[in-house]
Amino acid sequence: MTSAPLSALPFSLIATDLDGTLLRAGDTVSARSYTALATARAAGAQHIIVTGRPVPQVRHVLDRLGYAGLAVCGQGAQLYDTARGALLHSVEMDRELAEVALGKIEAEIGEVYAAVDQEGVDAAMLIGPGYRMPHPHLPTVRVGRRADLWAAPITKVLLQHPELDDDELTRLARGVVGHMVNVTMAGEHTVELQPPGVSKASGLALAAELLGVGGPGTIAFGDMPNDVPMFEWAGYGVAMADAHRELLAVADEVTLSNEDDGIAVVLERLYG
Repeated sequence: MTSAPLSALPFSLIATDLDGTLLRAGDTVSARSYTALATARAAGAQHIIVTGRPVPQVRHVLDRLGYAGLAVCGQGAQLYDTARGALLHSVEMDRELAEVALGKIEAEIGEVYAAVDQEGVDAAMLIGPGYRMPHPHLPTVRVGRRADLWAAPITKVLLQHPELDDDELTRLARGVVGHMVNVTMAGEHTVELQPPGVSKASGLALAAELLGVGGPGTIAFGDMPNDVPMFEWAGYGVAMADAHRELLAVADEVTLSNEDDGIAVVLERLYG
């Protein structure tokens, strides 16, 4: 069967978040979702993964999927070519800026716990004192002092607060340093500081340009506030059933949860 021309496709690019969206428990992708994506690709659409995880924490998922395309990683800071195992683009976060931003946040709300994703395809995620890793199965390195987080180039800083919930921490951090860095919430206990101008939208726009696709031809799937910029850039945004209220507010459609194959339900309707 020949592929349909791109103009005949409902969307020529399918952008999927991972955690809480495409992935089920245990970093798995269901057979139904795998088949639905394969059907869409056979029809001529392209699939791109857009994740907050840095490359070292997502390669095992890409390998399991047999994924060989571009992947937007590190919350938009990294564009990774899985076929070549190489970064095509990476935005480093100024470590002095990161340290100053943390200081300003702590002056306002008290001590925060911090971690960083280092820059590079084999770089470590460094965990500072007090930080609790929400995904304990992913590789991390614990350091003894805050100063150790700045030992090598980084792409982002992850924050937790001993008392404030994620929404409140995000709101307060934005109020203090939102003019200096991009503050976003990527998941439970995952509030992040990124270089200014970096988001899933900036990374996806760069990848889409290389793929010859624009925003109107893109359908995006997500579940958290860090997916809001991606939804605003894409032609159509689909939120998972249990998505954060900030994303639900800008979604064009709400599908089932990730555990109930919400992505597959939509793709089967569009490409089946």
